[in-house]
Amino acid sequence: MRILFAALAIAILPLLAMPAIAQENGGLYTEDWFAVTFKDMREDLETAQSEGKRLALIVEQYGCIYCRKLHEEVLSDPEVADFIKANFLVVQYNMFGDEEVTDFDGEVLTEEEAVRRWGVIFTPTIIFLADEVSGDVVKASEAAVQTMPGAFGKWTTLNMFRWVYKKGYEGEEHFQKYHARIIEELRAEGRL
Repeated sequence: MRILFAALAIAILPLLAMPAIAQENGGLYTEDWFAVTFKDMREDLETAQSEGKRLALIVEQYGCIYCRKLHEEVLSDPEVADFIKANFLVVQYNMFGDEEVTDFDGEVLTEEEAVRRWGVIFTPTIIFLADEVSGDVVKASEAAVQTMPGAFGKWTTLNMFRWVYKKGYEGEEHFQKYHARIIEELRAEGRL
């Protein structure tokens, strides 16, 4: 019996040390740190601002293998998750969902209609919104300072979040040059 318990302990202990894997909700992967909101663009932007954060929308779909990869390999990484949680309010949208969304102009749509209106055709897609949005903005895609379509690895994803947080899109250094510079710095530090 002791041998059985010892074998079970050896099998279970490594699992306890693993980072938390995204929870699957009927095929839609999610993180426990994703914000649960009424999906009202203006309210979500106000909430992000009041918390000193940026607003990011992540569009996914049920059964998306790339979404799963993003959650299991990137968003579950503590370095990535900690940076995003500290600096962004992330709201998840189901590409074909029927939850109500209120866009910046007050139009109420389903998630599917909103995603189509925003021109999103790939999952996952992360839409990074501006800090301030004028009253002329009609839809979330018009308020975007950057969009990241597709699943990328840890460093591309983390560097995009960092670049947006630092408002790199306002500066002279294009994201690709910023990303290449950071990768070189990581190599010099022996982290890659």
